[in-house]
Amino acid sequence: MTYVLLDAAVVEALHDAALNPGDLVGRARDKSLEGALERVDNRLIYGMIGDVFDLAAAYATAIATGHYFNSGNMRTAFRTMLVFLYRNGVLIDCPMPETGDRIIALAQGLTGEADMADWLRQRAR
Repeated sequence: MTYVLLDAAVVEALHDAALNPGDLVGRARDKSLEGALERVDNRLIYGMIGDVFDLAAAYATAIATGHYFNSGNMRTAFRTMLVFLYRNGVLIDCPMPETGDRIIALAQGLTGEADMADWLRQRAR
């Protein structure tokens, strides 16, 4: 299957839109957002991604755990996941604060990418 993938410019725009007044702007100096997104894309190329939910969860995991921005990483992971699904024709019901709790658990390593993908599948409309 062919997917509409996200590049660093889109993710950075999603990050900038997610910032609150007083949040630190910009990327973390020692991190490569482009490299993280390329690693996710390579997993797709090499058949390590089963479906759109796996890919959305991979994007969310990469951003939530990679700390590519000075602030707003979890909000960016959430927005990236939703925008990716939307661009690929999938809408999900994502009630707050459950969704926020899921992203936090993902960032802290308390849940994994596969669990996130399953959670997304269950909420697809």
